[in-house]
Amino acid sequence: MRALLLPVKDLRNAKRRLTGVLTPEERFGLAQAMLSDMLRTVQGIRRAEKIFVVTNYQPVFDIADENGWEVLREDRQISESHAVDFASRVCEERGVTGLLRVPLDVPLAQAGDIDELLTAECGNPGLVIVPSGDGTGTNAILRTPPALFPSHFGKGSFAKHVSEAKRAGAKVFIRRNPRLEMDVDDESDLRALLEHDLSGTTTGRWLRETGLDVKFRPQAKKASAAAGNHS
Repeated sequence: MRALLLPVKDLRNAKRRLTGVLTPEERFGLAQAMLSDMLRTVQGIRRAEKIFVVTNYQPVFDIADENGWEVLREDRQISESHAVDFASRVCEERGVTGLLRVPLDVPLAQAGDIDELLTAECGNPGLVIVPSGDGTGTNAILRTPPALFPSHFGKGSFAKHVSEAKRAGAKVFIRRNPRLEMDVDDESDLRALLEHDLSGTTTGRWLRETGLDVKFRPQAKKASAAAGNHS
């Protein structure tokens, strides 16, 4: 049985790397918008036999219940790695053979992107991994079995996860997907996101409504728009 895992932190503490460029209220709003996009994407998934949410963030409990997703409650949030490893052990005990973790801050992701990973052939033991856009982080990770090796989310996690998989004797499959690789951690990510078509996303609408799309729009495009306004 293959399952999907969504780790949800307390959104009031999310996106700390944007401190200094966004207010606490803006960081919360951005995190909420990206969570909304991911939840809508997950609702369209067809290949997950089970969907788990690991969190202690109360507002997500009702959303999970409405969608038939199972909540794995944390007593307290230590780190994403700790949360994912706790959930992976529980899922493995419940008969899950392969567990796919996806982050919440990839607003361009589509249901088909996740379904494709859920159906990937990787053997047992095996790892299917999607790096971050710069190739150093981990934006999606499918482990067979779920607790094959411990998580190392954060700086340099891609290399750490690949090394762990090889030590465990697992076959490693690297998948590239520009939508799943477009996460938002810092100001440069936010600027890069605005180069994409965000129509139809809650994140795009929120950025427009707050005026942050103009504030963080790539400088070249700002200059071009300004020139057009004075022609």
